[in-house]
Amino acid sequence: MTVTEERTGTAPTAREAGVTDEHGRRVRFGELVWRYVLLLLVLALTVGPFLWQLSTSLKGPTEDIFGSPPSFLPEHPTLHNYERVADTIPVWDYALNSLKVAGASVVTNCVGSALAGYALARLRYRGRRVATLVFILAMLVPVEGIIIAQFTTMRELGLNNTLIGVVLPGSIGAMNVLLMRNAFLNLPYEIEEAAYVDGANAWQRFLRIALPSVRGTVAVVAIFAFMGAWDDFLWPLIVLSDPSRFTLTIGLNYLHGTFANDERLVAAGTVIAVAPLIALFACLQRYFFRGVGEGAVKG
Repeated sequence: MTVTEERTGTAPTAREAGVTDEHGRRVRFGELVWRYVLLLLVLALTVGPFLWQLSTSLKGPTEDIFGSPPSFLPEHPTLHNYERVADTIPVWDYALNSLKVAGASVVTNCVGSALAGYALARLRYRGRRVATLVFILAMLVPVEGIIIAQFTTMRELGLNNTLIGVVLPGSIGAMNVLLMRNAFLNLPYEIEEAAYVDGANAWQRFLRIALPSVRGTVAVVAIFAFMGAWDDFLWPLIVLSDPSRFTLTIGLNYLHGTFANDERLVAAGTVIAVAPLIALFACLQRYFFRGVGEGAVKG
């Protein structure tokens, strides 16, 4: 307690004591309220639609989902809509195909981006800056502009209508390579120089020193790769023609087209598609936020 608190015998209220930000500066009460209002607004815009879909998926056939005012909480929660989705389309087979594609994308992106990022950040060779510029320019090219060339390439390789053909074009993302490059650039050179003096080669320095130091960024790359592959719709729709190889996004589109009037089924399918992403982020969130700091560019 301060001297004032000892004399008065009371502690100051939160408004009197004030709230400080990350730099130790005092935040005014009005500014604090405004920040919380903005946070609640962003939360409502981002999380609100998912919660509404979850509520709709749990409502029974007798409940009105279009009433005014709308009822957010279901009166009689039921999981029957999820059973109907599984009975209508092979949703678990589609989910398994998506899991195969997403898992392969995570492995290829983590391995390839780590190797490419380390080469761009730590190795010395001619054309390193040009190679970095190529990855930056690759981010500026829209997917729709090269999708015909990708389809032609997959057809020439005989990979059309295969899950490998779905994975291959996105096996290494330019954004992921640049994230790994920035993370490796932030590592002190003295650590690798000491390992080099001790006789460690480039592979040993990469595997034993550099890579363990950027595990957070690897987690970020894994999350981005999984989300991109799991949510992708256009490319699997173009390259796949066998219904047994459809991914979950394509299967749910057929569900929506067949039962467009039954929003409960559509909502249940949406929740099934989003649940793995939530579980993945929940498991890797601490590495994700640490990785954002690792991949930041120093000023």
